[in-house]
Amino acid sequence: MRKLTAILASLALGASLAAVPAAAQDKGTIGIAMPTKSSARWIADGNNMVKLFQKAGYKTDLQYAEDDIPNQLAQIENMITKGDKVLVIAAIDGTTLSNALENAAASGIKVIAYDRLIRDSKNVDYYATFDNFKVGIEQANSLVEGLKQRFPDTHPWNVELFGGSPDDNNAFFFYNGAMSVLQPMIDKGDIKIVSGQMGMDKVGTLRWDGAVAQARMDNLLSAFYTDKHVDGVLSPYDGLSIGILSSLKGVGYGSGDMKMPIVTGQDAEIPSIKSIEAGEQYSTVFKDTRELAKVTVEMVDAMLSGGKVPVNDTKTYNNGVKVVPSYLLPPVLVNKSNYEKVLVGSGYYTKKQLM
Repeated sequence: MRKLTAILASLALGASLAAVPAAAQDKGTIGIAMPTKSSARWIADGNNMVKLFQKAGYKTDLQYAEDDIPNQLAQIENMITKGDKVLVIAAIDGTTLSNALENAAASGIKVIAYDRLIRDSKNVDYYATFDNFKVGIEQANSLVEGLKQRFPDTHPWNVELFGGSPDDNNAFFFYNGAMSVLQPMIDKGDIKIVSGQMGMDKVGTLRWDGAVAQARMDNLLSAFYTDKHVDGVLSPYDGLSIGILSSLKGVGYGSGDMKMPIVTGQDAEIPSIKSIEAGEQYSTVFKDTRELAKVTVEMVDAMLSGGKVPVNDTKTYNNGVKVVPSYLLPPVLVNKSNYEKVLVGSGYYTKKQLM
């Protein structure tokens, strides 16, 4: 009788466990290291991943380092010490994490580089990102399209170039993608870089800082444009674009007979969408962080379950030590003609947020 009772109890326990949905099970903790809250997109990235990881049955450890490299290193080391199953890292400086990732590997912890490639380490397992070279192509094509529309009778067009942070590997892909379109036009004489400042060593903007971009635009205007008109500015990120636009408006662009130059961007941040609506910033590149978070969760789940990890690029992203298997998502160009359809229509923003 006692044995029968034990068997029945065991069966009842098994049945109750089987009834627990997968999402409610504790599959372990995923460490999510984000660079900063100063950009709305990183907040969205973090929130989207937390939501999807928790739905998939994981706990999450989300940390923001506020663009402080030692702070991010300390956060990652703490995640390793606590035994997080996988680290998802959007690095502030993709060249500073080698020692931390060695410690992660020694503890059997897998690493996914999130939207920013981690360089100089063999201990990067996968990379989830957007097609960053194409981002640059989209920005340059939009710049040229805008120049043709707004300044059809100008030749050559006077253009200045801005790059992203030199410690972010993506910045080089954005710049090189854009220059694949612009360099032939520069060589042909259709575009003139009046300052002569070209190359990431000259046009890079450390930490993607909008104030630094604004100060550089101020200097360009005072040094090279006292008797010339700026027709276009290649900007790789909305936070820089807003600073550049502030500089341009400060000397009268966008008022009277001084037409606003064509200014590009990236990330579809709300201030830039409002600027596009107002006819100031010309375009931005939308990268749907919901889709990137979804892909990242699928990659982690496959790694931890022994399944096939989804990747669609095994050639492009060499981090200096290895080619990191990657999943690339397509970017979407957004301008005044389609921002409402793309951003509001997809539910990324509400109409009220963009008012």
